[in-house]
Amino acid sequence: MADLTLVPRRLRPDGPAAAGWDTLRDEPGPDTVRCLGLYAKLTAGVTVVTALDGAGPTGMTVSALTSVSARPPLILACLRGSSRTLTALREQGAFAVSLLTEHQRPVAELFADASVPPARRFEGSPVRRVLGLPVLADALAWSVCLVEDVRPYGDHHAVVGRVMAVEVNGGRPHLSDDRAMHPPPAAPPPTPCQLQPR
Repeated sequence: MADLTLVPRRLRPDGPAAAGWDTLRDEPGPDTVRCLGLYAKLTAGVTVVTALDGAGPTGMTVSALTSVSARPPLILACLRGSSRTLTALREQGAFAVSLLTEHQRPVAELFADASVPPARRFEGSPVRRVLGLPVLADALAWSVCLVEDVRPYGDHHAVVGRVMAVEVNGGRPHLSDDRAMHPPPAAPPPTPCQLQPR
């Protein structure tokens, strides 16, 4: 296996001697289409992030959610910078996440559709209020979080939340993979044990 090392900062060969050129950081990098192709291969659980604004509950489908820490309990979600849900959680300082089950594809699609008004996205899904925030009661799991930090990165914002309440139910997760949402693959049937002669 080849030894990969970072090239130290050097001068750009075709530029002025005074201009520093970092071969790793100063390259333009791949285009958006190629990057999105890479991101599409990242299999992730599908989640609905919800919050409250002046007009009521709002929410959006998110596939970028991850744990950060167990003590203190922190999670991180990435939300589109133009999202109404992002604006609401920043103003209220709190949000909820509902991890969807394999049977909740219609819910994921509804919350992902920007043309559907926020109030209509909650229709047909049982909703509980936990610490004042809406969570999807039939989700695989949910948590209510206080906003710890919000930072912009490109066209999204990374939101870190401190988990204040959590519930985990039975079932299997709904997954996002290769630009499609689907249930996880079925587990293969168990193979019979083969006894080997001594």
